Amino acid sequence: MTWVEEYLREDVGDGDITTLALIGGEVGAARIRANENGVVAGLEQAMEVFRHLGLKVTPLARDGEAVSAGANILSVEGPLRSILTGERLALNFLMRMSGIATATSEVVNACRERNPEIIVAATRKTTPGFRHFEKRAVVLGGGDPHRNRLDDAILIKDNHLAVVGSITEAVRRTRKASFTKKVEVEVENQDEAEEAAKAGADVILLDNMAPREAGRCAEAIRRIDRRIVVEASGGIAPENAPDFAEAVDVISLGWLTHSARAMQYSLDVLEIRG
Repeated sequence: MTWVEEYLREDVGDGDITTLALIGGEVGAARIRANENGVVAGLEQAMEVFRHLGLKVTPLARDGEAVSAGANILSVEGPLRSILTGERLALNFLMRMSGIATATSEVVNACRERNPEIIVAATRKTTPGFRHFEKRAVVLGGGDPHRNRLDDAILIKDNHLAVVGSITEAVRRTRKASFTKKVEVEVENQDEAEEAAKAGADVILLDNMAPREAGRCAEAIRRIDRRIVVEASGGIAPENAPDFAEAVDVISLGWLTHSARAMQYSLDVLEIRG
């Protein structure tokens, strides 16, 4: 079963009883419009929902494009029963993904005013079953998806260190896991940051630090090895993200996927033919 079949089955159940009771064999056309300014994301998924229902779709925008309120982004033609049955699922993809893409774009732009080279990344704080689409939305907004799954890279966190006992030993062990995977270490203070750098970490994540502390830690890390990528995360939101931009190489925000507001869209039936 494809993803679109799974989501439609969840939403439709045994049938759209309202539409079946009210709509017969009429055909027609509808358009989806943006109700506010933002970055379009989820258009491909919305189109796939309607295509699966046997409808003709014509994109009027593209994923990753900035649009203004009132802009039409998609035209749909065919049986009105099918258009109305797919309406909410298509809009849900657009609203959720565009909200994430818009928020990501805003954070990226604000941070790059301070540092044009900064990378803004997501985290794994995603909705179960919807991670692929949320991460895709981050990319469409100009961000980096970070790890998609636990097998993408090695990230040594506080609970790993609580078991192993030291950063140096944790890095040594993970180096044996795979020579192709980067090793990232989460640290909470400058002493831990320096130990991780000396142990040979590829990436050091500064967790829950204030911008000034993050800056001091980044300087200490670079004195040891300038090749190490320095990332800041934890407690970062759009309001304070730019304050980290000059100190580190990467800013990661769980906020992008767990707290971004949905972007509003509407579907309107514009043509009805018996």
